[in-house]
Amino acid sequence: MARPAIDLDYLKSRLADLLNTPSPTGYTDEAVWQVCRELQRLGLDYELTRRGAIRARLPGRAPKPARAVVAHVDTLGAQVKQVKDNGRLELVAIGHWSSRFAEGARATVFSEGGAWRGTILPLKASGHTFNEEVDTQPVSWRQVELRIDAVTHGRDDTLALGIDVGDIVAIDPQPEFTDTGFIVSRHLDDKAGVAVLLAALECMIREERTPTVDTWWLFTIAEEVGLGASSVLIPDVAAMVTVDNGTTAPGQNSSEFGVTIAMADQTGPFDWHLSRKLVQLARDHDIAHQKDVFRYYRSDSASALESGADIRTALITFGVDASHGYERIHETALADLTRLLIAYAESEVEIGRDAKPLSGVKGFTHQPVDE
Repeated sequence: MARPAIDLDYLKSRLADLLNTPSPTGYTDEAVWQVCRELQRLGLDYELTRRGAIRARLPGRAPKPARAVVAHVDTLGAQVKQVKDNGRLELVAIGHWSSRFAEGARATVFSEGGAWRGTILPLKASGHTFNEEVDTQPVSWRQVELRIDAVTHGRDDTLALGIDVGDIVAIDPQPEFTDTGFIVSRHLDDKAGVAVLLAALECMIREERTPTVDTWWLFTIAEEVGLGASSVLIPDVAAMVTVDNGTTAPGQNSSEFGVTIAMADQTGPFDWHLSRKLVQLARDHDIAHQKDVFRYYRSDSASALESGADIRTALITFGVDASHGYERIHETALADLTRLLIAYAESEVEIGRDAKPLSGVKGFTHQPVDE
């Protein structure tokens, strides 16, 4: 078929809506509703797990061996650890991120008494009081507190607002879409991935493209705490491609441009055959790409395998500068990712044996070993 016409305005609009919908892990319901409404608007059947992970099926020319693509709607955040004597809040992180990137952030506390705005500040926040100590204090979540924008003179006043231990704190994303194509925001991990999945679906439906086999579009809700795709797969799925952020930093081969195809992360190598298929698809469809290995990284692929799923997994990413901090990506990378997902959905099945969970050696794969 002709090269897919990706609607980049649609992709960025979906991303903006998602970024402006708070969804730290444990508080994802409204983001789930948003994705469900869009799937319904696209005319796609979908179903939810009890807690809100979504799976939608785009029927293929054959049902098996089914494929899946996955991104997660949950983001980093924080939780109230203690209401302090001064009326401010001690926090613990939701997900793995440094308090260094929380300092100065505007945030919302979701409590029984309603949503309250505030700012996360270091304990020594006033240079006029602490002088050089504002620069020398340690960096940790014990060294920051949330100042609530309400009249609170102490712990009892804060508790009277309905705020208490365990309340979820959402960090403002502060998104900016620049004229040069950059997108700067918190929580691009992985709301940009969700927007890519939706843009690929929108294009395939609009252009009446049919996948080779049934393809499941999965949206998970607890990836940032390691659970991810542990409970959303169906047995027919033989291969799953995760879409998430790649890390552009010294020592990494990732880029803010093109698709970064991860060959391994901290859990080990991704499936040899599926990863190389994606690389070849990128070459065949003239999609800018590079490969990388991540030492301190895991994704929905890891949680699926750890839950016992016998599937092939791979990871394709948009390069993020300052991941889990003040993140930045480029819109062209999102368009390239969308094209690669469509190419994957339309590609032929090379390993027919994968249609069955268990079978004999006939049709089993080979890996080259000759010099």
